[in-house]
Amino acid sequence: MIESRIRIALQKNGRLAEDSIALLGKCGLHITRSKDQLFCRIKELPIDLLLLRDDDIPHFIHDGICDLGIVGENVYAETQATKDDDFAATIVDRLGFSQCRLSIAVPENLDFVNAQSLAGLTIATSYPALLKKFLRAENVAAKTLLMKGAVEVAPRLKIADAICDIVASGATLAANNLKEVAVLLRSEALLIRAATKLSPEKEDVIARLVARMRGSIQAEDSKYIMLHADKNKIDEIVRYLPGAETPTILPLNGAPDKYAIHAVCRETVFWETMENLQAAGASAILVLPIEKMLARDA
Repeated sequence: MIESRIRIALQKNGRLAEDSIALLGKCGLHITRSKDQLFCRIKELPIDLLLLRDDDIPHFIHDGICDLGIVGENVYAETQATKDDDFAATIVDRLGFSQCRLSIAVPENLDFVNAQSLAGLTIATSYPALLKKFLRAENVAAKTLLMKGAVEVAPRLKIADAICDIVASGATLAANNLKEVAVLLRSEALLIRAATKLSPEKEDVIARLVARMRGSIQAEDSKYIMLHADKNKIDEIVRYLPGAETPTILPLNGAPDKYAIHAVCRETVFWETMENLQAAGASAILVLPIEKMLARDA
């Protein structure tokens, strides 16, 4: 019997783990956890989850232990830079959540003009391959100090002059009197897969899962707008509908030259958008969230 269950590697804790589990939930999937909480099974599709440390995920995909993985782009890029051309994992989709950036930060009192200001400094980092790649590209001679945690305290402890680390809000940098001076990589969650050819059964499961993920992500960023408008105002109003495909336009019963316009907007609908629609002649404007969306790829 051909094994059709696919195995997905997820981060075992943290914001990326929470966002990944939430995405699977939006795909209509329910998770049954094992006693050790490291192995889970999906009820609705033949999918198993393996919960790992984030930097182990690309290696489990590369080695064929897991078929898919959700991992931060920072971790994926560091693994790729470390393994050069020998990294057998590819990006299926960008998932949009867990956004951050890999940046260089220096003490507030250090004068920084450009990358050459880093020459001769010691830079602490958990991403040595990406840092060395950046320094080579900028032709900067600096020393790299590998640290696996609490990188931001290195300058305060006088063991490094600067750091290269993940930044989200920047609050941790401010708390340690550091300033961000260069961005090496803008990161988000990625869905990655093994480069090896899988069975048709597994490919079918992956295709269904990817379609659900894309539909869930697309629905989250989209809104359904309904409004009324006079016939002579329709063209102007449609121009204000953000990211909308061809809207549905229906005559209103008992109201000559009055129409209802329904549209799926794939961009954020702000209050300003509604005010612009109203100023253009729209009335009875209603904006609704979309829970699920499934579209055939073009």
